[in-house]
Amino acid sequence: MSQTIEPPNDAPTLTEAAPVLAEPKVTPAERKEKKADDAAEEEEEEEEYVVEKVLNRRVVKGRVEYLLKWKGFSDDDNTWEPDDNLDCPDLIAEFLQSQKSAHEGKRKAEADGDDGKSKKKKEETDKLRGFARSLDPERIIGATDSTGELMFLMKWKNSDEADLVPAKEANIKCPQVVISFYEERLTWHSYPTEEEKKDDK
Repeated sequence: MSQTIEPPNDAPTLTEAAPVLAEPKVTPAERKEKKADDAAEEEEEEEEYVVEKVLNRRVVKGRVEYLLKWKGFSDDDNTWEPDDNLDCPDLIAEFLQSQKSAHEGKRKAEADGDDGKSKKKKEETDKLRGFARSLDPERIIGATDSTGELMFLMKWKNSDEADLVPAKEANIKCPQVVISFYEERLTWHSYPTEEEKKDDK
């Protein structure tokens, strides 16, 4: 038994029905084609750029960045990119190797140059200094704290060269030499006694 309910008299009556739009029928082949088009659009949005060459390297706030030349783009489009965003280890290794080679070539050219000063400077930096020379300290010539740390100018036995050595190291390795240095520079001030004062008057 079914009951029919009639609308109340005050309800509006529909005289014309709104057209119902039916979804057009799509065949499976058309559906597959549509998915391929959508995927192509997404791929265009997420286009992967190809690095042509690594041009430079820098460190910004502790992060390594590389200046990249992009394939198919001009030099105006070169960008700095963080190392962790990159997927071109071969190009990075090639760049680092070229930098290392250039640096070594520059050093070799300086060493091979006719300028005797550069050779002498290189020899001086390669020489051992201070206590590393395994010489016995003779005496302290002077002291300085120009570097922010107290340093002694040490004269060595059987050597004409003197070296700056850290005072902390000298205090441990040759305390008697350090004591002698300070004793030489001590000045005693004596104050007259009562008797001497009376004698002076």
